[in-house]
Amino acid sequence: MSEAAKSIAALMRPPDKVMRLDRLGSMHQTRLSFMRALLRRLHRERWKMSRPVFDIGARGVGVATYQASGPERTYTLVCFAHDLPPELRSDRVIAEAWDATFALFDGVPTPADIERLGQNVPRQEAGRYRDTELVLARANRSARLFDAVVASLAQGRQLDPEALESVGYLMRTTAVYGNGKFGIADRDRITDRPELSGPFQAEMLTVWLIRAFTIDLVEHLAASAGGSTSVRLEPRLRRRLGIGNATGLGMAPFLVRHPALIHNWMAARETALARVRALPSASHGEINCFRSALRRFRRHLPRWTTADPVLGPRLQILAADLSLISDFSSDAVFAAALPWDTICRWSELSVSLEGQELLVSLVLEPHPAIVDPLFATMPADEPASFTIDGRMTCEVLLALIDRDYAWALATDFSRNEETRLFWYVSEEKLEPRLGNRATEAGADLEQPLAVARDVKLLRETLTAFDPTASLAQLLMRHPEHRHTVRRIQIGVQLPFAEIRGNLIGPDFRPIDLLRCKLSFFGATRFDPRSDRWLRITMFQNAPLPNEMPDNYDDGWIWGPEDDQC
Repeated sequence: MSEAAKSIAALMRPPDKVMRLDRLGSMHQTRLSFMRALLRRLHRERWKMSRPVFDIGARGVGVATYQASGPERTYTLVCFAHDLPPELRSDRVIAEAWDATFALFDGVPTPADIERLGQNVPRQEAGRYRDTELVLARANRSARLFDAVVASLAQGRQLDPEALESVGYLMRTTAVYGNGKFGIADRDRITDRPELSGPFQAEMLTVWLIRAFTIDLVEHLAASAGGSTSVRLEPRLRRRLGIGNATGLGMAPFLVRHPALIHNWMAARETALARVRALPSASHGEINCFRSALRRFRRHLPRWTTADPVLGPRLQILAADLSLISDFSSDAVFAAALPWDTICRWSELSVSLEGQELLVSLVLEPHPAIVDPLFATMPADEPASFTIDGRMTCEVLLALIDRDYAWALATDFSRNEETRLFWYVSEEKLEPRLGNRATEAGADLEQPLAVARDVKLLRETLTAFDPTASLAQLLMRHPEHRHTVRRIQIGVQLPFAEIRGNLIGPDFRPIDLLRCKLSFFGATRFDPRSDRWLRITMFQNAPLPNEMPDNYDDGWIWGPEDDQC
């Protein structure tokens, strides 16, 4: 190992620090976030965007298509707009009707394809699909903003920017499905395509195009209502509108069920941070970029509002943290050796977890050359890590548990409170749910997501078993431990694969898992509506398809401002 590699390895934050639920629930977007990686590629490869079809009536019902054409392939978002009564508008997964439904089509659909999709996509999970459909999605209008923008534009007026910013989107997606869900294309169909091989790239492309559709729809409805009096949104206001998303409990188990994938995501992020911290100095341009991102975020932070009793006070502390970070990141600090490491070490003693994790995003921002290539390491071949080494002896596995799972062994699972919850799959929508073991039936159908408890149960079995016996012998007698043995062996090679926390205990907040995953997507303005679901904003301030590929500022994520990184 080279001296540079040793220096980077020494600066890696350990999994026991990073993979705690409270830190995972404080993470922010970075240069490695999936929507930013997508837009950089579209810009770099000069993808062409078009809208071949926009057949929507005055009441907002009809079909539109948006095409993204790259060096080798074209993808088409087919959009169906509906006339949904307000009383039927719901963010819940059990909804059966939406304001708009979508499918990302692999290629250019024929009129027959669009007709077929029109008979199925509005039905969502109840529809029938082919492997030409890569993503399925649906969205509802914002009750606070959609009609207000239509009315304002119809009267020839631009809506007040602050009113736009207070919501940040015209529509909110309530589900974006990929990877073979409900009969659409399996991921294997696209894994060898560079533009879609990264995590959730097809889904991010879908959401970005949906955002364009929502703005076009509002302008069309305004023109239909106001005629020659109506106006279009000003370009600067268009940029301020993202796409909303409502995400619930169903997403939470993803990080637990995909240990190799979450390791790759976290390892890429932590490697990027260690690379930056190992830099001996900071250039003038890097310092300016860091300070620009910090300044833009500080201006944007007051628009991030929430009524959540946990996150709300944390945002107030974050505002104070940003002042401390700005004051500490002085010319003297940047003139000294290892300035980025100095700032990060200081933050661990001086600001909250929220501030520390935002600082991770800030220090990565000025370093595309050493950060961005790590996006290529983030996909994972999950099945490749699932083989259990049955030759390992029980005493070796016991030693691994004691070394790597002290955090799990510290919990007293004999206390009913520590096993209060259980995970199950709902019969109605086949979605993950949490039940209360003391008051609800169904614990006999519990999903294997209580990793900490299961590791402790495995350890108890091991202490009563022949230490020289093989795991093959153990699992023949105790097959109920197979999934736990697999996780422990995966963790030997993939140390960021395991979340350090009791996922069935009284202090567990599922939104910590949701926020972690959504931060990798590139989400902003997290707004928990309970401890089990939240709303977010995506692509706010990003360029729109008609502005690509020429007009691109990769610092859009930090908020609207003229200065750029």
